[in-house]
Amino acid sequence: MGNVISLAERRASRSGSAHGAHGRLQRARATFFFDVSSPWTYLAAERADRMFTALRWRPVLADALAGAELVASPAVDDARRAVEERAAALRLPLVWPETWPNTGRSAMRVAALAAEQDRAAPFVLAAGRLAFCGGYDIDDPETLAEAAAVAGIGLDEALAAARDHGRDAVLEREALRLIEHGADTLPALRVGRTLFCGEHRLAEASAAASAVTVHRAARMTGARPA
Repeated sequence: MGNVISLAERRASRSGSAHGAHGRLQRARATFFFDVSSPWTYLAAERADRMFTALRWRPVLADALAGAELVASPAVDDARRAVEERAAALRLPLVWPETWPNTGRSAMRVAALAAEQDRAAPFVLAAGRLAFCGGYDIDDPETLAEAAAVAGIGLDEALAAARDHGRDAVLEREALRLIEHGADTLPALRVGRTLFCGEHRLAEASAAASAVTVHRAARMTGARPA
């Protein structure tokens, strides 16, 4: 098995770690832009949730971004190989859903609802595990119901959101705003005004957040940062 941690244990420990090794990052403003149907989001979400205690989660449709995954067979094969190699390097389990690649629109609509309720993190982590650890169809109502339950979202509310096509326009507008700021792939992290695109830039974004916090602390104390 890979390095997948208990969601319940992680949630219980967050308040205790607020002033610990990762706690210093919570003062740096950071936003995680994701498409829950993307395996790259699955690979990044676990680590992002650990690194940034005050992370804001924003759903964005990957297929509305330039450079999003293509559905043609050669592109799918290449994407699978790239994800499998990265998952192995990160020692994360990976099981492909039979329906991948799919649009994940239903899942993204529920993710948007979860974000509105400040519950996107547990929903994305649970949905990602079900899809890419369990191989379940991320748009299946049972998968969505289970991920929503983990996030504390009611079944009827989640399923209603999954059917709400009106949410798509909001998700697409978020993608267009990201494109205007130079984004070409997901997931992406924004730290202050700097955008880091791609799962492989997560560590870079974390370092940037730490640097921002150091400089803020120096300004507050009047000290010169090292």
